[in-house]
Amino acid sequence: MSQPIEIAVVGHTNVGKTSLLRTLTRKQSFGEVSDRPGTTRHVERIDLHVDGRAAVRFFDTPGLEDAVALQHYMAGLPGDFANPVERVRAFLAGPEAHAAYEQEAKVLRKMLEVDAAVYVIDCRQDVLPKYRSEIELLCACARPVMPVLNFIAASGARADGWRDVLAGFNLHVWMQFDAVAPFVGAERQLFQDLCVLLRPRQAELQAVVAELDRQAQARRVAAATLVARLLVHAAAQRRAVPRAELEAPAGREQAVAQFRKSLAGHTQQVVQAILGVYGFRPDEADLALSPWTSGRWQADLFHPQTLQDAGRKLGTGAAVGAAVGLAADVALAGMSLGAATALGAAVGGVVSQGWSQLPRKLRHKLQGVEELTLEDAVLLGLADSLLRLVRALERRGHAATARLAIAAQSGDQTELQAVVQALAPARGFPEVAKASALAASPDARREALGQRIASLLLQALVAGG
Repeated sequence: MSQPIEIAVVGHTNVGKTSLLRTLTRKQSFGEVSDRPGTTRHVERIDLHVDGRAAVRFFDTPGLEDAVALQHYMAGLPGDFANPVERVRAFLAGPEAHAAYEQEAKVLRKMLEVDAAVYVIDCRQDVLPKYRSEIELLCACARPVMPVLNFIAASGARADGWRDVLAGFNLHVWMQFDAVAPFVGAERQLFQDLCVLLRPRQAELQAVVAELDRQAQARRVAAATLVARLLVHAAAQRRAVPRAELEAPAGREQAVAQFRKSLAGHTQQVVQAILGVYGFRPDEADLALSPWTSGRWQADLFHPQTLQDAGRKLGTGAAVGAAVGLAADVALAGMSLGAATALGAAVGGVVSQGWSQLPRKLRHKLQGVEELTLEDAVLLGLADSLLRLVRALERRGHAATARLAIAAQSGDQTELQAVVQALAPARGFPEVAKASALAASPDARREALGQRIASLLLQALVAGG
């Protein structure tokens, strides 16, 4: 079994070295991130695994604090050195490596041990002489060095100036990054670029790239599945309320508030689960529910699934149909007279056997009870907010400290119309509202619908970039 590829992460103090490693390894708990300079005082190790083994081993090193003075000191070392590496070794063997330049010595010592180095640059900073000295010291270690221009998305970033300086030191392989808000695929690009510098380990690095792709797709599928389960759950959620209560403003407001509270609880569970999928803390994001007015006051009696269930449950017995047919005509407003009469006849077949045999939706209609369900607009807004959360997490670095807030908003949600339309069968599955919004369902119909919704959500994620 080959040894892990060892990479030192080096750079000036407070340029985002630990933040970069948190993002690359998706581990928020690694190291300490602070605005205070010199937060990392010792070399710390963290592994990136592929197929259960350490494929890449990163070393987070202390920040270089005074490269200019160290460079001047090393230039005065006695002896005839055949190359810069010998001069570095002479410094490390001397007393100042454990005194004035102890932090720099930790970095250079690790540089001589690893396969390559990632030199992190805060490209918001001007290119000062101290940074040029750092580059010279690192290059003197005779290891491949790949500069990473961090905070590239910040206003006032000086990427062009840094690229010119790097070219002057013959460092032509570099990449742009933002440890707080990396672009999608940034980790993949970093390892692709390392392939250029470490050709003997290219196959291993390509395996890392393939694993990153697999993990990214697995996270996206898991997130889409969670969103789909919540949407199916929300579409099926319903609350039976007497019609008289809904007609009173206070009663209607209370019913809607209770419904909203229930949905908010399920949504929060799913949001926390999605955060976990992407390696973030459960309290790291807030998602606002879309506003709604009075909810859906209809029983979805015309959906084929409802009619199919009604046909299966009602059976025959039209003898009592005349007594119920008129009520059914009224309750089923919007149906043709013939269809209502036929369904009323079927209803009559079980009325004589007791109300318990009558499908709940029809029974509620005949008893003056309305079933409050979510409007399609709310489902659309919920799907949109959750997908925006997923996209935001895919672009969020694990060094970010600000809470992520996803506000409900209106806009072009055309790609999600198909999702809402596909949710229609869930209106005919009221029993699923009692189940968990997170877990897979033992009901084959519900699970199949969830998979269909997840597939549509994945398409929307791809279309949205």
